[in-house]
Amino acid sequence: MPSVELRKRVIQIEEIFHEGGPVAALPYRRAAIVAVIRNPFAGRYVEDIVGFSDDLKPLGLELAKALIDALGGDPKTIEGYGKGAIVGSGGEIEHGALWHVPGGYAMREALGGALAIVPSAKKVAGVGARLDVPITHIDASYVRSHFDAIEVGIVDAPRADELLLALAMTTGARVHNRAGGLKAADIKARDGLR
Repeated sequence: MPSVELRKRVIQIEEIFHEGGPVAALPYRRAAIVAVIRNPFAGRYVEDIVGFSDDLKPLGLELAKALIDALGGDPKTIEGYGKGAIVGSGGEIEHGALWHVPGGYAMREALGGALAIVPSAKKVAGVGARLDVPITHIDASYVRSHFDAIEVGIVDAPRADELLLALAMTTGARVHNRAGGLKAADIKARDGLR
């Protein structure tokens, strides 16, 4: 498979103190890391592409560790995660799907074995496109307080022959969560759902 050619990397961090209600003692932190790489399959149909997913695994782990570091360095403070990809116009949606395994498993490994499926979004789009990356709790997908999203994008990416790959993490529940449902403190099943 082709090598991974990284053009740029961007980290964004939001600190949310309130959403119109009381000011939180500690801000809710929501962050994303985005890597822009060359799409080795742009402009042509290639039948066997799955091997490139393996080539992306080191990048996934590097990005996951960098994102944890950006959020303070302690994996135990991370409670939510998600991933996404924007495929440049010379590619196809399946090229973005190659990020599922290396992005998801990298975050699980870096966080010490998170259980929930890592939610994902992907699309084919032009330069400057934005993507809402979905976020859920790392150990139980049904914890409503952690349902969230972060918008990612870079003004000069993805070019037609590029992939924009994103990972997202959060440090807790939404700042004024009160939608009910399963609480993080009540997770029991250890099945990644509840």
